[in-house]
Amino acid sequence: MSDTTPTTAPWWRQAAVYQIYPRSFADATGDGIGDIPGIVSRADYLHALGIDAVWLSPFYPSELADGGYDVADYRNVDPRLGTLDDFDDMVTALHERGIKVVVDIVPNHTSDQHEWFQEALAAGRGSAARERYIFREGRGENGELPPADWRSVFGGSAWERVEDGQWYFHNFAVEQPDLNWDHPEVRADFVKTLRFWSDRGVDGFRIDVAHMLTKDLSEPLPSQAELDAMPQDGNHPLIDRDDVHEVYAEWRAVFNSYDPPRTAVAEAWVSTPERRAKYAHPDSLGQSFNFDLLVADFDAASFRRIITDNLAQAVATGSSTTWVLSNHDVTRHATRYGLEPLNGRPVKQGTEWVEAGGPADWLDREGGIRRARAATMLMLALPGSAYLYQGEELGLHEVAEIAPDQRQDPGFFRGSEYDRLGRDGCRVPLPWTAEGSSFGFGPGGAHLPQPSWFADYAVAVEDADPDSTLNLYRKALELRHGLQTDEDLEWIETGRDDVLRFRRPNGWEVITTFGGEPFPLADENVVLTTAPLTDGAIPADTTVWIA
Repeated sequence: MSDTTPTTAPWWRQAAVYQIYPRSFADATGDGIGDIPGIVSRADYLHALGIDAVWLSPFYPSELADGGYDVADYRNVDPRLGTLDDFDDMVTALHERGIKVVVDIVPNHTSDQHEWFQEALAAGRGSAARERYIFREGRGENGELPPADWRSVFGGSAWERVEDGQWYFHNFAVEQPDLNWDHPEVRADFVKTLRFWSDRGVDGFRIDVAHMLTKDLSEPLPSQAELDAMPQDGNHPLIDRDDVHEVYAEWRAVFNSYDPPRTAVAEAWVSTPERRAKYAHPDSLGQSFNFDLLVADFDAASFRRIITDNLAQAVATGSSTTWVLSNHDVTRHATRYGLEPLNGRPVKQGTEWVEAGGPADWLDREGGIRRARAATMLMLALPGSAYLYQGEELGLHEVAEIAPDQRQDPGFFRGSEYDRLGRDGCRVPLPWTAEGSSFGFGPGGAHLPQPSWFADYAVAVEDADPDSTLNLYRKALELRHGLQTDEDLEWIETGRDDVLRFRRPNGWEVITTFGGEPFPLADENVVLTTAPLTDGAIPADTTVWIA
């Protein structure tokens, strides 16, 4: 058990954090793209929801080759999204409502429009400007072959040739050249960026692909097959190297120089829980995303194992764990839980349905929402931080009906093995009203097509329905603030494999049924349920809170 208590622990340890994908949250200008003033206009909505913090996906100047994760200027706001003054207004509006602000930092790569990369292209071979990136001579008689046969995450070669014949490395889209983290200017510039936003009142940072910064590109470069076979034990040439924590130790000193200290959470897709724990160490970033529930079926045994393992890891690191069911990179969990379970198949859940065009007969829409509500209420009762993704509080499903000429994700255009049809379906702009040119998203249209069924999930519609998913989230988050306690739980045996029950240290109990028959409930003080009880029993796919 942690020796911290809800009254003394740092705010982030058990926070409810709401992820905003700015271009799809709210549009104040009518150009079809969400913006910073749009977020300000919805500050009361965020306050009423009951969250502790907002995490903003990238809002920096960008050509949107990867939804804003191709950053052209780390210390500014994309003019299509607003200005630095607008950003300051947003921080003030959220802070006045007791909401912390966390921003995305993308340190592995820049945009190819970044001034450094443009300087590198102009400066040519052997220049100091190219040393900030990873440039190499090609193979073959005239350098016509890439330096190695490495694949990009988004498909195709991870090397791109420039006009003078050299090649640069890009782990992601061709417009996202990787930085050389051995270069002192790169390290110094990101420290400057962290201080820039911290000085503007930002409370914390989410670190994109935190496990990929440092690299060992000693010649000869290995083949892709050799890379794939190498263990990710801290010495892999490209992934999860131990020396990345030298960078984060420097960052931690920056964070700790503020009062209160700035927080950080790592997006680190690594091979083992032990490797992930290094990012959550107090001398490193301090917290790391646990994505295990993103790839788990709605299954009692899987949930119990994941919860038990991650709470043990949190104790070992002194951090708190994180819980995530949806984000900007995955199929929404209301849809995932309405599809056939993966049963251990190594497929990103939901992608097959999207690639098939979203066939209606594959998806149990109501069942998916019912299970999503149950899973989320279980997750919100767990010790640690809960990360919510915009729109899940409405019970939104994934949007599959997006035509090829309307898609934006680079994975779609490059034939990515990672996600062949891309991630646009979870990034469709939110519906605020049941009518209007963009369901209230803004006075104009929307940059991704919104389906007609969005009208049924609009904020205005759900606000008026006491049994809506939106009002369930509001009630749960309000109760959570009062019930939150020490970072521990005790499993209570139920006598059934499909029913989980646990107790928090103050007597708060949670029961979740994962299918099956109704579960009898004694005379308990039920303060929240995701579905009506039937004759005093908990129906299938339901969570109840007892206090």
